[in-house]
Amino acid sequence: MLLKRIIPCLDVNQGRVVKGVQYVDHVDAGDPVEVARVYDEQEADEITFLDITASHERRGILLDVVARTAETVFMPLCVGGGVRSLADVRDLLNAGADKVSIMTAAVHDPGLVAEAALKIGSANLVLAIDAKRIDDREAYRARAKERAAASEDNAGETDPDAVFEVYTHGGRHGAGIDAVAWAERMARLGAGEILLTSMDRDGTKAGYDLEMVRTVADAVPIPVIASGGGGTPESLADALSDAPEGGHAQAALAASIFHFKEQTVGSVKARLRELGIPVRPPAS
Repeated sequence: MLLKRIIPCLDVNQGRVVKGVQYVDHVDAGDPVEVARVYDEQEADEITFLDITASHERRGILLDVVARTAETVFMPLCVGGGVRSLADVRDLLNAGADKVSIMTAAVHDPGLVAEAALKIGSANLVLAIDAKRIDDREAYRARAKERAAASEDNAGETDPDAVFEVYTHGGRHGAGIDAVAWAERMARLGAGEILLTSMDRDGTKAGYDLEMVRTVADAVPIPVIASGGGGTPESLADALSDAPEGGHAQAALAASIFHFKEQTVGSVKARLRELGIPVRPPAS
């Protein structure tokens, strides 16, 4: 039986871990190296480190913070934010990252995903998708039309009847892309996992958008990591459940529930085992 993974997320801004609600109103949650050490001691399955303003500010990721974090923890470390080229991918791996997450750059140049998959392997490559439910259909269709006109090969990604739209630059710009079709395309190009964040649920602790997660998970042959809305062990269980009404995700990413000490990774895993979700048991 394939074990499900619990992944704390460190959103980093100016060298500090922060957490907001729907990508705004961020509050400080500590030093990334110290926070990562805590999750390592709690036996998290992985940790995800996202430099949330690197793409918007057009700068590189904070390699020194990545290196110090990688030296401190023994669990796999996935890093994203500001990755624009294969050289950036290699720099992150050389700094100690085990996986690299690409989001905005993939929208601008889908070939980067194929190139990275070929050069570093799909197992080291995560495709991140920030997505929102489409409420302004006309605005979305205008963006989709613009996207289609700018690209000869959009592989159905500009479906005018899409339910979820891809956003870039830390959730600042709607891309006019159908999130489900985009996930399918990125899987074909060689992404090893999809990190799928519901912007509507981010930081709300109201539960994951199960329809979004399930729709993408059922559409791609690679693991999907559910993100955005995890507030209780039960909500993580819903995202990880393979039942028809579950999220069908292979991993659940969460931040607020852990950063503000409402739960530990261990307490969440204990509850997940009670609910029948297969997770890695404690080492001792």
